[in-house]
Amino acid sequence: MPSETGKTDMERIGLFSEMEYITIGDKYVSQFNRPFNEAASKSKQMLPGGNKEKSATQAGYFDPVFGRIFEGESYLNPVQLRRRYRMAEAKKNLGSKAFLPSNGDKFPCGVGTYYGTIGGPCPYFSAQIKDKPPYVQPGKNLYTNPGKKGTGYGYPNLTIGKPYPHSVELYDIGRINMKKTSEEHHRLMKGGPFKLNLYPREYFDMNPYHDDKPLPPPKKQPTLKPIQQAFKPSSPGKKPGGMKAGTFDPYPSHSTDPYIIKVPKPITTNKQGQVFHPNPGTKSRPVRSIMTSNIEKSLNVTNYTNPRVMSY
Repeated sequence: MPSETGKTDMERIGLFSEMEYITIGDKYVSQFNRPFNEAASKSKQMLPGGNKEKSATQAGYFDPVFGRIFEGESYLNPVQLRRRYRMAEAKKNLGSKAFLPSNGDKFPCGVGTYYGTIGGPCPYFSAQIKDKPPYVQPGKNLYTNPGKKGTGYGYPNLTIGKPYPHSVELYDIGRINMKKTSEEHHRLMKGGPFKLNLYPREYFDMNPYHDDKPLPPPKKQPTLKPIQQAFKPSSPGKKPGGMKAGTFDPYPSHSTDPYIIKVPKPITTNKQGQVFHPNPGTKSRPVRSIMTSNIEKSLNVTNYTNPRVMSY
């Protein structure tokens, strides 16, 4: 129905027309009484022939005739086949007699012996000592004197080289040289030190408040009038309790205003006499969120005892 603003319910929702209903007139069927496979109880169903067990007949197999592996092959004697193989291998021998080694196997009788080997002793593994050059006696070692005792402080002749010779040195040679340099400096100076009258001083004087001018006569202090009586307000401050009690001015007088009836504004209509409504803007409609569209909670037989655990 159109509201006071002139818009219908469909325009406020954002749809051009009302959605169709596909279950009008259908009977309500509860989800708990609905069969699991409704098509299994209607029309004809597949009827198997039953299970077949293996027996001496071909009834328990898929093939109608039993297929044999060696069907149509001749009988072969394995002993006769081995004899024929040995005879064919014997024809490959060059002589008439079988090969016999000259002697039996030889085993070494100890460590370092070559008995029983094919090549015999190897000269590279011989125990003979190689020729060595004649021994040359090395030269004599370096002869040094034993270490001298002493710490080095106050003990002479303890170093590798010769001791340092003693040189005479004045006791206060630094002060004497500085005195000679100062005397030579004063000798080259002409007159006394240069002094200026504008030598900077602290605050231009030892006393920053010193003044050569005479002080002016002292000013006369105004006479203070004694306070005869202190100021006292007439009454304490008042709080506004829904009126003008706490203000400086009194409550203003009431002025009666005449009652004026407002003239209603004319309603804009078209030629047919209908109220003009501007074209509506962009329409919007409620949209399911991404989480709601991906997750659907349902209450079924498995979770009806605990509603908190919902199936997704």
